[in-house]
Amino acid sequence: MRIGVDIGGTKIRAGLVDQAVVRDVITEPCPAGMGKEEILSVILGMVSKLINDEVDMIGFGVPAIVDKEGVVYECVNIPSWDRVDLKGRMESEFGIPVVVNNDCNCFVRGVAKSSYGAGSRDIVGITLGTGVGAGLYLNEELYSGQNSCAGEIGCMSYKDKDYESYCSSQFFANLGTTAVDEAFKARSGDENSLLLWKEFGENVGNLINMVTLAYDPQVIVLGGGISSAFDLFEPSMRGCMARFPYTQVASKIKIFSDPSGDFMLIGAVM
Repeated sequence: MRIGVDIGGTKIRAGLVDQAVVRDVITEPCPAGMGKEEILSVILGMVSKLINDEVDMIGFGVPAIVDKEGVVYECVNIPSWDRVDLKGRMESEFGIPVVVNNDCNCFVRGVAKSSYGAGSRDIVGITLGTGVGAGLYLNEELYSGQNSCAGEIGCMSYKDKDYESYCSSQFFANLGTTAVDEAFKARSGDENSLLLWKEFGENVGNLINMVTLAYDPQVIVLGGGISSAFDLFEPSMRGCMARFPYTQVASKIKIFSDPSGDFMLIGAVM
């Protein structure tokens, strides 16, 4: 049995993972604006609640560059985590092996293990949440690059800024609202909110078209908190994808959403 931990800019999620089944999940707000030790204290408390004699490893997914020694650098949306020896600290505290990787790498690895990815050689997992990132599973192997930051597609230029500004919670924040509020209003029939989700879906469609040109995957899975509103932005997203220059390519891609977050935890312990 293992413990998987997903550290995000908004929340931290931890759970026991047994044979690719997630249970006993704990979720806490991430005090992203606080110092290193305060955030580590939250994580230590969460792991302490889950750990037992059967747990033989802890896996962390972090929105950051991670080196081979498990040191986290420049954690996205957590300013104080410019450098944190997460592996060393956690192994010292709990006395069992710890692995750390980029959260999107963990996500796509979990997808590859699931029925969504079964039989697929090339998978891209895109997370839409506080930011935007992607994990790459190419030729049946996780591809993370030299610094585990391959797939940082949110930083690529789009319109007047980048994809992260238009395909994450920043899109809503820039308009003085939140994805949660707009999802509630849209499902209540608010026309302005429905139009907002239509625009968001077009942005995500452009993001997927760019990913398709770059990687030509068989499967794309959307995760992160905003994927829970997939039903609201899927129609305009697919409408944008219909304009992809190579229709035979786009028509073969399988696209799913994973609002549960379980793939991230499963991948973290793999």
